[in-house]
This record gives sequence, structure tokens and C-alpha cells, in this order.
Amino acid sequence: MNLPARVRVTCPPLPLAPALRAAAARLCPQVGAEALSAAALAIAGGTVIGAHLRWPGGEAAQVETGWRGRGIEEALREAVKERG
Repeated sequence: MNLPARVRVTCPPLPLAPALRAAAARLCPQVGAEALSAAALAIAGGTVIGAHLRWPGGEAAQVETGWRGRGIEEALREAVKERG
């Protein structure tokens, strides 16, 4: 996947660390971070700019407005898909 130069996608271990949990909750407030079965985060300049979260019975994804349409959504989806 061809992402902007300063963006990386990572699948952190679960449960999410407090700072990552707060960033994921900011992007996807409808998700209870304690119930996650998979998470992929997009990070640019040390800031979480996108998240794709999966839990039993659903999933949610969100990328900050200024970063949309640059392939980040697809990269997050693929990262979560690879996690199973």
C-alpha cells in the first residue's frame, strides 16, 4: 500500500495502552476499547490520525478529515483483516 511518507499503520498489542486507547476513543467514540479483538492505527508525526477497530459483533473505522482519500482507510482495513 502506498501511503503518504510520514504515515505508518500499526497493529498494537491488546489491550491498548492508555494513550492509544484515548486516541482510538477520540476517533471512534462508539467503541468500548476494553472489548477489542483487533485494532489498527494510522500514525503521522506521533499523532494517531486514523483507527480501524474490531470487537465481537462489529467494527468501526475513522480517519481524520484532512487525511482521507490517501489510501489510509484501505491500509487500516487490510491491517485488521490480516490480524484475523
